[in-house]
Amino acid sequence: METDRSIKLNAPKILTLEEIIRYYPDQWVLIADPELDEDLEVIRGEVVAHSPDRDELYNQLGSSQGRSFAIEYTGSTADDVVVLI
Repeated sequence: METDRSIKLNAPKILTLEEIIRYYPDQWVLIADPELDEDLEVIRGEVVAHSPDRDELYNQLGSSQGRSFAIEYTGSTADDVVVLI
């Protein structure tokens, strides 16, 4: 069975990190204009895309100038954060 590796785009909605992890399990999530804590960890933000394939989200960034983004993985390594500005 082939896995769907396409990016899923979502309507704008601000979610907390806990909600993002719950709604998008085991996915790479692209978060626009994230609110960060003092340790630069995501508190909340607008989920603009998600995919099981991290490279798909990095490809999406090329057309997203002028905004800051974070990419989170919601699986077992959900504490890892990459912040792109």
